[in-house]
Amino acid sequence: MSTWPLAPHDPVVGLPDTGPSDRPPAVRAIDAIDAVDAVEPVTDLPAVPRPRTGPGSSPADRARAGIDTTAVLPYAGSRASVRTRRLRAWMVTAPVDLAALLGPLLLTGDRYWRGTVFTAGLTVAIFAAGGLYRARRHMSILDELPSLCGRLLASAAIVAIIAAMRHGSVEYMTGFMRGVALSAGLVIVGRAITRRAVLIARKRRWVEHNAIIIGSGPIAAELARLLRRYPQYGLRFAGCVDAEERPGPASPPLIGTLDQLADRIRMVECDVLVVAEPDYPETGLMELLARPEYANCDIWSVPRLWGSRSPGGLPDHIGAIPVVQIRHTSLSGVRWAIKRASDIVFCVVALVILSPVLLLCALATWLEGGRGIFFHQERIGRYGKPFDVIKFRTMQPADELESRTHWSIADDRRIGPVGRFMRRTSLDELPQLWNILRGDMTVVGPRPERPYFVEKFSAEHPDYAMRHRVPVGLTGLAQVSGLRGDTPISDRARFDNYYIENWSLWLDTKVLLRTVIEVFRGGGR
Repeated sequence: MSTWPLAPHDPVVGLPDTGPSDRPPAVRAIDAIDAVDAVEPVTDLPAVPRPRTGPGSSPADRARAGIDTTAVLPYAGSRASVRTRRLRAWMVTAPVDLAALLGPLLLTGDRYWRGTVFTAGLTVAIFAAGGLYRARRHMSILDELPSLCGRLLASAAIVAIIAAMRHGSVEYMTGFMRGVALSAGLVIVGRAITRRAVLIARKRRWVEHNAIIIGSGPIAAELARLLRRYPQYGLRFAGCVDAEERPGPASPPLIGTLDQLADRIRMVECDVLVVAEPDYPETGLMELLARPEYANCDIWSVPRLWGSRSPGGLPDHIGAIPVVQIRHTSLSGVRWAIKRASDIVFCVVALVILSPVLLLCALATWLEGGRGIFFHQERIGRYGKPFDVIKFRTMQPADELESRTHWSIADDRRIGPVGRFMRRTSLDELPQLWNILRGDMTVVGPRPERPYFVEKFSAEHPDYAMRHRVPVGLTGLAQVSGLRGDTPISDRARFDNYYIENWSLWLDTKVLLRTVIEVFRGGGR
């Protein structure tokens, strides 16, 4: 059996070679052990090799040696990143995908141009719905390839079925599907090129976004170290915030507390917030991040259950730490533009189709109560901004004070037959289509309420004020779920906030379909 020489004790790096009394306690303890070994050597045991690691190679070694672990400090951003701060992932990948999908037109001419344009639009929509245009921290074409190929096949299958129904020619179908296959290959090549280009830009710090880590524990310290060492994640560590400073040599220093987060975001021009197990209640943190001042920041979180997956099924990570992108807690940017465009289209179509119904409602209101068929009342909209809502008058309040503070219910005796029918079918709210066109409201959103009750309910229910992150709506998830009239305010607030945090065009469509069913059922007030 070959023998290995015992490794001598390495000197402590960074400490002067002084006497035993001047050394740290940990070193004096090691010297004492060496002295005992020297007096009573053990000769009957085989020599066991010790791993030849460098001095101070682990945090435990450095702690025994009396050397504190150095925390990562915020560092300055690059000059180039100032000009690229507003750049987002979809701005790079979407144009390249579209160019690749339209590429076969250069070879086939105008013979298949309709089918090719339809294929391009459908594929981009499927990619967007599948999360292929969301930002990613770890970028690799191999990670995206399964999802990419699956959605390309789904798009090609839909296009092939439609083309086969419209064109019976085998020659036409063969040529068209060759173009579809070519465009799919070009998309994969384009994705590989864009991913490589983005990685190069990140590594050279041409593109980076300022990130504040919410937390100061071990995970926050490790994230700060990883972001400092590996710029390919596209984030510049701008500092940590937490409820209070945590003791410990490895804890990163704080640039502020959570109460100062909004000011720190403006100070460092933060684009990204990374939640890394802060010393703060989760409900309070959710309420904090739901405020409008954080709407322009992308929010990432280290999941407490590390089996969690990112939206779209694509796992993401920084180093070996999994991260999940949190959906925006308010409608802004492209999502708000899409919702606003859909509101305008819906209102124009609804006003044209429902104009006879509006005229009949106006006539019935005039016959029952005389002049003054419209009812104007102040309501609270997005971010607490007041506006005047327009409705068909269904009852006459006693005075202005009652109009502002009386919680009207369905069995009020002053409501006539026409007003009762219009309330039960929600026809009295059709004039609010004008509020939607003006931008005061949206088609689907939280129910608008009067200032008196907004102040009252916000004081009683902390989640109620969070409803005003978005414009109020003509209909909403809470209303179609049976929460109308004299129902618990806390339940309404939960449904409204769920809608805001999980918004999609399909969710709006579902609410509208359920609204139509409620109208025909007479399930209003």
